[in-house]
Amino acid sequence: MALYAELHRHLGGSVVPRVLWRYFERHSSDAISRFAKYQEFEEFYTRPRNTLDEYLELHTLVESVQTVETLPYFVYRLLRGAYIFENLAYLELRYTPYLRTPEHLSQSERIDKMAEIVEVVGRASKLPEYPIITSQILCMHTRLPYEVNKAIVDLAVQNKQYVCAIDVAGGDSRFAERMDEWIELYDYARSRDIKTTAHLYETTAGCYPQLLPYLMRIGHGIQIPLLYPELLKDVAKRRQCLEVCPTTYLKTGTLQDIRQLKLVFDRCFDAGVDIAICTDNAGLHNVRLPFEYENLLTYDIINFDQLQACQDAAFSHAFAWPYGKRPASLLNGLLYPQQPKVLAMKD
Repeated sequence: MALYAELHRHLGGSVVPRVLWRYFERHSSDAISRFAKYQEFEEFYTRPRNTLDEYLELHTLVESVQTVETLPYFVYRLLRGAYIFENLAYLELRYTPYLRTPEHLSQSERIDKMAEIVEVVGRASKLPEYPIITSQILCMHTRLPYEVNKAIVDLAVQNKQYVCAIDVAGGDSRFAERMDEWIELYDYARSRDIKTTAHLYETTAGCYPQLLPYLMRIGHGIQIPLLYPELLKDVAKRRQCLEVCPTTYLKTGTLQDIRQLKLVFDRCFDAGVDIAICTDNAGLHNVRLPFEYENLLTYDIINFDQLQACQDAAFSHAFAWPYGKRPASLLNGLLYPQQPKVLAMKD
């Protein structure tokens, strides 16, 4: 039975290494010519990087092959794995549509092509055999000019049947020089009834409190409880959920030990701030959502009650989930209207 919601997963970073390798073998062998065998490619693709910027460069490898023609291929395999191996009932996919358009076109032509990308991803995500409820989050990007980012917000406004929110990607350390633009664009999005999240407070270089009031969720946000716990009161008051992606912080060099996240969870639970546990880039990590859960439990970062609270938070903060509660709660309410008491035992 599908049980889980994934709120922070990138379309590019979702391609698992085996699927990407097979695609390159069949259609673009030059891209993997430097690797003698698959194991070498997998090690390169999934190994930890020293910085977030170095890590983000991997996205360009996948973005270059995710075109209007190939996106159904990648989306189908993504949803198949998410349903069969991860028990996902709900999935928000985020990506920058402009970066899936042909590079040889002019900027205005590429902007015009973005609508086709959104529709192709939307149609490819409706699979009767893998009935996951999906929606798209369109990412503005720090490397793109204002005109393109404004067009991405407009695209979200015009495609609410496929798009549930906007985001800004490209490394949170680059926000500062264009902060007025981001505030303007987020304010505009909220005025047009578009939901909002942003990659913020992921690293120590990406902490911008002036952007927080414009967000409904916070992409990552781990530096708030780690370095700025005084902000948690306002985060709780605004009912903002943190999208915490545990493996990412080890892959980007942001954290040295996953156990550093215990302080994040403890302070958020104490302050009444919800956390949704996410994968971010399940393909780049070769780690699926249930393993993120298991890892947090194994290292005593959270307990089972806290895990359930995070799983429930993912559904309650989902931008396009229509049912309120998560499926397990709905089913249990029908089968067991009065839950039996369970004998409490120490681990």
